[in-house]
Amino acid sequence: MTLVLLDAAGAPLGALPPFEVSTPWWQDVAPVVEAARERYGVDVQVLRLLAGDDTGTIGGAVTYLGQVSDPLLTPLRPADPELAADPLRAPYAEPGGPARSLTWATAQLRWLGRPVETVTQQRTWNLSAIWRLDGAGGTAWLKQVPVFFRHEAAVLRWLGRAVPGRTSTLLADDGDGRMLLEHVPGEDRYGAPIEERLAMAADYHPVQVRSVPDVAELVAAGVPDLRAAGLATWIRGHLAAHDTSSVESLLAGLESRLDEVQRCGLPETLVHGDLHPGNVRVCGDQRVVIDWGDAFVGHPAFDVLRLSEGLEPAAAARVLAEWCARWRESVPGCEPERAVELLRPVAALRLAAVYAMFLAGIEASERVYHATDVATCLKQAVGFAPVLR
Repeated sequence: MTLVLLDAAGAPLGALPPFEVSTPWWQDVAPVVEAARERYGVDVQVLRLLAGDDTGTIGGAVTYLGQVSDPLLTPLRPADPELAADPLRAPYAEPGGPARSLTWATAQLRWLGRPVETVTQQRTWNLSAIWRLDGAGGTAWLKQVPVFFRHEAAVLRWLGRAVPGRTSTLLADDGDGRMLLEHVPGEDRYGAPIEERLAMAADYHPVQVRSVPDVAELVAAGVPDLRAAGLATWIRGHLAAHDTSSVESLLAGLESRLDEVQRCGLPETLVHGDLHPGNVRVCGDQRVVIDWGDAFVGHPAFDVLRLSEGLEPAAAARVLAEWCARWRESVPGCEPERAVELLRPVAALRLAAVYAMFLAGIEASERVYHATDVATCLKQAVGFAPVLR
């Protein structure tokens, strides 16, 4: 990786010699910051990605833009970074952006009686910037998101009131993408086995049931409304700039398919939108769902379809069967199995539209993260698209 540096005023200084870090995930910048400090004695705030090796593989060469506030003692190589303003650039990716956000966060924690002693940059990319803030009062997290995720704070407020203990505690937010979150102990359960996923699904069911009477309140608070025909319009709108010839008939029949889904009798709920095990944090027997930026109001089956991804067919079928049984108990007479099958291709289309939304809402250098995602999801949709029966 190469780290191009700006001074405190935002003027280019040059680049550190290229070096390697162990993480393959470009958005995880904590090892970058640590390596720069250990190798070169440089305390840096990573602002954004300037260029990534677009090979379709993880762990390729990458160039970041960073900012320093102190004079440097290490020699730098010449560098001429592209610094032109971009209307799609996230505020936290601008020179001075991290400092402004940290000033807000530390002031909020000081007001709460929890002065900050150390701050550690964890992640920055087109979907979020995340910092860890530690002090005698414990650990908190600063999370800042782009405009298309700014409803996350509203979701967290509703969850904290309606189903306390099910997610991160929102300590403060500024209404403009910054959130201050209480630390959640445990580990994110990427690759969790079947038994854990069954427990996650069972825990999550009461959250969706509880949300049913409050969906209008959630929509009014800014949570995207992807109910019924609105979902079809939203998908087609975001995919309009992409080649959708492979799913032309599926897109044309979306309203008919979604009408059939409605006839299955399940209510519309709060949907997490990205309910994979990595977004469930586990400590002992306590499971907490995190990262609600993809949340929307819509059909609850989208979440169980995501949660069952990556499992062997028999294991996935078990997750789905238990989910269907719970909904039949909660809503007698509904047809959850048919709803799941009808929504499989729609789930892939929705995810393609989500990635299209990202691509349209982020600056060009950051699009490398999602460059192939739309096409991949459209291919999945074709494979999941049975004829209506």
